[in-house]
Amino acid sequence: MYETLELERRGRAAIIRLNRPDALNAWNHELGIELLDAVRSVAADDDVRAVCVTGSGRAFSSGADLRDLTARGTTEEGHPDVYTILTTIYHPILTTLRWMPKPVVAAINGPAVGIGCSLALTCDLLVAAESAYMLLAFVNIGLVPDGGALALVAARAGAGRASRMALLGERVPASDLRSWGLVDDVLPDHEFADFVDGMLDQLAAGPTKSYAGAKRQINAWLYAGLDEQLELEARIQQEMAASGDFREGVTAFLEKRPPRFSGA
Repeated sequence: MYETLELERRGRAAIIRLNRPDALNAWNHELGIELLDAVRSVAADDDVRAVCVTGSGRAFSSGADLRDLTARGTTEEGHPDVYTILTTIYHPILTTLRWMPKPVVAAINGPAVGIGCSLALTCDLLVAAESAYMLLAFVNIGLVPDGGALALVAARAGAGRASRMALLGERVPASDLRSWGLVDDVLPDHEFADFVDGMLDQLAAGPTKSYAGAKRQINAWLYAGLDEQLELEARIQQEMAASGDFREGVTAFLEKRPPRFSGA
């Protein structure tokens, strides 16, 4: 049914697996469209009582595919139209996961970068393999975090951690993810899959309405302003997409050299 992901049913649980392993599950246009369809499908399916999001191969997701991003639609001024990508594809994926009345587990099997980091953080329970890490690399190409990343990090780990991840663009290894509160469990790689399976089976057999009620309370307290935050991010990101630093950041990334930012 899908080209860039797998949707697996196991009993009353659904597993969405990003499946571009050769690209470390980077988000291109097709993956975004298919992921939105899969997320909406499991959200609407009353037979699905728990959901897991994970990646194939050695990554959870390496974030947006920059080659795909810069090759797609542009604004009237000729800049990448990141606002439309964010508001029509990325945001509905994240909000559907956040608002759906059933528990969602992020099985972070490897790096979760950029929008991949947001995808993980929008889930209810986060389990990471020891080899996993999170990275908000936007600053390295002259952009700002999007996909609700800063709000999601701050909700779990506080504003200081969010600022550090946004401004320094450093990898946060699994051990720090656990101590910061960004993930709930860290497992040795060889124990990771069995642990996730057990958690997912427990959730799928549990009191679905109770889970939904608890999730409504958490959403009301922590994420009531998420929709407004996503809109603000999209508008700021569109400003960044018109900057000279973004052009230099992407060029340097594609040329595999350090960027030379000018502040323009």
